Amino acid sequence: MVSVSIRDLQGHVGETVTLSAWLTDKSGKGKIQFLKLRDGSGYVQATVFKGDVSEDVFEAARRLSQEQAVTVTGEVRTDERAPGGVELSVRALVPVGENHGEYPITPKEHGTEFLLDQRHLWLRHRRPWAVLRVRDCVQRAVVDFFHGEGFVRFDSPFFTPNAAEGTTELFEIDLFGEDKAYLSQTGQLHAEAGALAFGKVYTFGPTFRAEKSKTRRHLLEFWMIEPEVAPSDHVENMNLQERFVSFLVRRVLEECAAELELLGRDVEKLRGAAEGNYPRVTYTEALAIVRAHIESGDLPTNVQPDVQPVEWGDDLGAPHETILGHHFDRPVIIERYPAAIKAFYMQPDPEDPRLALCDDMIAPEGYGEVIGGSQRIHDYDLLKSRIEHEGLPLEAFEWYLDLRRYGSVPHAGFGMGLERVVAWITGTEHVREAIPFARMLTRMRP
Repeated sequence: MVSVSIRDLQGHVGETVTLSAWLTDKSGKGKIQFLKLRDGSGYVQATVFKGDVSEDVFEAARRLSQEQAVTVTGEVRTDERAPGGVELSVRALVPVGENHGEYPITPKEHGTEFLLDQRHLWLRHRRPWAVLRVRDCVQRAVVDFFHGEGFVRFDSPFFTPNAAEGTTELFEIDLFGEDKAYLSQTGQLHAEAGALAFGKVYTFGPTFRAEKSKTRRHLLEFWMIEPEVAPSDHVENMNLQERFVSFLVRRVLEECAAELELLGRDVEKLRGAAEGNYPRVTYTEALAIVRAHIESGDLPTNVQPDVQPVEWGDDLGAPHETILGHHFDRPVIIERYPAAIKAFYMQPDPEDPRLALCDDMIAPEGYGEVIGGSQRIHDYDLLKSRIEHEGLPLEAFEWYLDLRRYGSVPHAGFGMGLERVVAWITGTEHVREAIPFARMLTRMRP
């Protein structure tokens, strides 16, 4: 008898196998029971005919409760109507343990807050299962891509003495009553040190933003991928972003067809992203596109009709990013924003010092910014003046200035929010579903 996982059943048609699984649902009457099983790798229906099994086995199948663990032995049969194209004809069945009470997530509609309260159990169900398997695929693809491009994984600290960006609040930590530290907003500054040591590095880990935001795009704790390359420049940085994102989407399309189908994702909307050739427009050109859509009334359904155009010098808001995503059939790169609305470390545009050599990548279908990047200031005096201009404590950045004192070169990098990318690829509305346990203003449990 062969012990197999559900995802491998197609390779055992006609064979008798053993499967360890959990019951998600069941139905049947009289002499037949239909068991819907899962094992973490997939889902399958197991059919129990009274004439094929002993009275004890049939009764055990009839008594199974939702999410009870079970070991099943049976013959794998082809069934084109079934998920995965196969079903299991049961010959033996052994319950593993007993459930204590009724399972709380029953096969009916439940509200989102209830499901988030039960997230530790909801993870077992089809939708979160599919989303988080795509997340796993993306995470593995991140590592494969960067190692394939010659990058070194470089881990940055979670504790920091200062803010890297002044746009958000920091989570403060009391260091035993003697000093203060903060949870890191980004691994970028330390990754720059890594780039000047190894040439090409990337960080990949959790980051923390104390933003009092309740939008579908924000979490207090999320995962970031942040590559840095030295030497490099703004154009090379955008090229890397395009190669990276198109690689991730292609990998998901190749490996997660079943998960995307389960989610009802229209994969044709991902084809352009997988192909590459992302359009690039300047900030000024992006404002003109947004204004034209607003004035013509050609707005996505999820943008309010009273949305206002962006004045030059103001940042793009979520509705404007949604309009830009609607305008193109694949991610679009918006470059050269006003320096005044961007971080202190971004290199000024030599052709127009009002601008920074930076970019944001906007995903289609209203998913907004998934990448922010820039060429970094490599000149010591300029960087020092920008730190002072922002009112940041110079002593906290002495080590960062050392990177410009000794062997400085033009270099560039970007950050990508994992949950936003997973939400976009899977067609999930809120990033809280793209992470196993979301941490938000209103949620710290389970």
